[in-house]
Amino acid sequence: MSRSWAAFLGDEEAGAESDQPAEGRGWFSRLRESLATSRRALTQELALGFDPADDASWERVEESLIAADCGVPATVEIVRRLEAREPTTEAELVQALQDAIAELTSPAGAARLALNGTPPSVVLVVGVNGTGKTTTIGKLASRLRESGRSVVLAAADTFRAAAEEQLEIWADRAGADFVGAQRGADPAAVAFDAIEAAQARGRDVVVVDTAGRLHTQANLMEELAKIRRVIAGRLEGAPHETLLVVDATTGQNGLQQARLFGDAAGVTGVVLTKLDGTAKGGVVVAIAHELGLPVKLLGVGESLDDLQPFDAQDFARALVSAN
Repeated sequence: MSRSWAAFLGDEEAGAESDQPAEGRGWFSRLRESLATSRRALTQELALGFDPADDASWERVEESLIAADCGVPATVEIVRRLEAREPTTEAELVQALQDAIAELTSPAGAARLALNGTPPSVVLVVGVNGTGKTTTIGKLASRLRESGRSVVLAAADTFRAAAEEQLEIWADRAGADFVGAQRGADPAAVAFDAIEAAQARGRDVVVVDTAGRLHTQANLMEELAKIRRVIAGRLEGAPHETLLVVDATTGQNGLQQARLFGDAAGVTGVVLTKLDGTAKGGVVVAIAHELGLPVKLLGVGESLDDLQPFDAQDFARALVSAN
């Protein structure tokens, strides 16, 4: 297991012995490729030249940040920090921009997966359908198993056709236990049963999948709130982590999802998936700045290695730097 995953899971010593630098380099290359559109939006206007005394230059900086989907509040804060640095050249501006983005997202860079000291830990995963929740859960379960932890996957999305089957396939791949129910069953009961199964079998982590769409938005949020209440009633302090999966291609819509779920589901961290060449990666900055939510994981593809812990410095460098 790489050092980044070991740190994310709280296993730094094991990770230090088995670190894989080549994997890290490969990941950064994929991250840069995934942020190509956002990076171009940020840098193409800056390439026209920068004069700190020229208002038009600062307007181009603001427009570039908005085009990269950083959002207005984060853009205003970044420009404020840039002005305080007083860059005099384009190179100094780019470095200051990279530093500002890393600083705004730095809480995410230090974030770990919150695992309970006494097993089982419960991780609740929420988000709208189509964001990659099930795939993310499967990859996370695989990493947890690699770290030596036993895992139970709970199929509490009992409303979507084939949701249980998909999660069961991932459980088999990851070597995890699986707890499901008939379609239309009470999702909270599935989560309850999964925790009971984990306790009876001595498992370390329970990861609970949830529905991403019910008949109305209010119904969805009420269902998530019920699941949280049942989990908390069954195990003190649970859920220990609530991860919101957001599709990066949705840009500012992803920010709205984070705001909605954050208020209703007690979100503790964000997983940004589907970062590809068309993704609007600046939304990471908006989520971190406007909502104070750490982005804990990034996904750039379908393979296991394409889900990695978020690192603020790497993200800023991939988003801003030319190389």
